[in-house]
Amino acid sequence: MFKKLLIVISLFIVTSSAKAQLMESFLHSGEIGIGVGMGHYFGDLNPEIRFNRPKAAFGLFYRKQLSNYISVRLSGEYTLLGYSDRYSNNDVQRTRNLSFNSNVWEVGISGDFNFFRYQPGFQGYSFTPYVGLGIGAFSYDPYAFLGGQKYFLRLFGTEGQGSPLYLERTVYNPIAISIPFTFGLKYALNARTNVFGELIYRFTNTDFLDDVSGQTYAPDAFAPLPDGSPSPAFLLQDRSYETGTSIGLKGRQRGNSLKADAFATIKVGISFNLQRYRCPTY
Repeated sequence: MFKKLLIVISLFIVTSSAKAQLMESFLHSGEIGIGVGMGHYFGDLNPEIRFNRPKAAFGLFYRKQLSNYISVRLSGEYTLLGYSDRYSNNDVQRTRNLSFNSNVWEVGISGDFNFFRYQPGFQGYSFTPYVGLGIGAFSYDPYAFLGGQKYFLRLFGTEGQGSPLYLERTVYNPIAISIPFTFGLKYALNARTNVFGELIYRFTNTDFLDDVSGQTYAPDAFAPLPDGSPSPAFLLQDRSYETGTSIGLKGRQRGNSLKADAFATIKVGISFNLQRYRCPTY
């Protein structure tokens, strides 16, 4: 009986050692992946952070695994963002009647941390939640529709930006900084392929993602067209006239400049593992 127990223990030790050496030999060095899903905006037109008007989003990434738990990720993302005051439960917002859409292109770098050891192809190491924090840069150019025609809002200076009447109001930069915070889950289908789902929430350094900030209306900054009719810039900076109650008076607040805009994406996707082999230590 004692000899049988020794044999069982010895086999267990040898098997465990062989598995450990095999895991040490095949290193999970990184991933290349793609994800698709939805993006959403949060800001002056959506101050209650309602997730009720998602739009398309997709992204590509390369992840370099530094250890079994820590990695660095390079990513490129596209998100279509947009919102309208008409979706609000606030009467003042619905009367304000502003709206926008914007194509957002982002590149970023982040550090990811796996909660569990992740070793695709080995039983018991094929799943982990992960979190990440990074920095990125993105381009945006909000636009709106008037009479069925598309107008980009930034160069219109809808809050008096660029007008000689408001020299302190400069045209905002179409490039901004993002701080993405990631929470995700991933699972290895086999040694080569993973599936994942992740939420990325981005803090930004701009309050003009929606072309609305804390500046006041400036109707005197918009010259009429040669025929005397209102210019598209004038009609787009205050659309409360479309609701029947115009509130676009000089000196009235348009948004909240104390809080920058933000946006988030939820994606699912697939990634392909990069592995390398090294001789095990004995």
